[in-house]
Amino acid sequence: MASSVLAGLTLLVIGESHMSFPDSLMNPLYDELTQQGAQVHAIGACGANAADWVTPKLKLDCGATREPGEKIKIQSRGTMDTQPIKDVIAKDKPDLVVLIIGDTLASYKTTPFPKVWAYQSVTALTKQIADTGTKCVWVGPAWGKANGSNTNENQYGKNQVRTQLVASTLANMVAPCTYVDSTKFSKPGQWITSDGQHFTIAGYKSWAGAIGSALGQLPADAVKGAKK
Repeated sequence: MASSVLAGLTLLVIGESHMSFPDSLMNPLYDELTQQGAQVHAIGACGANAADWVTPKLKLDCGATREPGEKIKIQSRGTMDTQPIKDVIAKDKPDLVVLIIGDTLASYKTTPFPKVWAYQSVTALTKQIADTGTKCVWVGPAWGKANGSNTNENQYGKNQVRTQLVASTLANMVAPCTYVDSTKFSKPGQWITSDGQHFTIAGYKSWAGAIGSALGQLPADAVKGAKK
């Protein structure tokens, strides 16, 4: 197999609740990126949106971390905070920051979609990353349950219309980060969910493989730059 563009790089991967429990995206994505030769520090922060990595959100409901070469550590309720991304970057010195933040920006139960708030949140985070000279990739939301909005099956109100809107909006909002569109990886409802939004481990493995493949195919100048 040809060498991955990620080989030898240090990656900081930050996500939401999708990376915050044992059978989540955290482990399969960590394994996928590690197999490509990257050193990975992964953080999952339940309910944290983009702005929460600029101004910290304290005492999260749940979260998880995984340091290079170590196993996942699940954080109990109220024991984990987010940190300013500039501080995490200063500590880790990554070549590439991978942000998997979409559902917390989607505000599925809010009508209309708060685009101005989302723009302010996203650009505040991307600016802080850009100021460090670190390259970044933003992975958008994946499809949840097909036609999901029944609160008995989907407590988060995730639905296809809003998911598509957020995916297309983020594509035009995350520069200078490279955007990865997760809606291209599956069809609505293809990956089974437990609650309309969070996938079973099979779905997370599929998502991890797709993200890893997308990252591995990026041009070299998209994953490593001259840090400041």
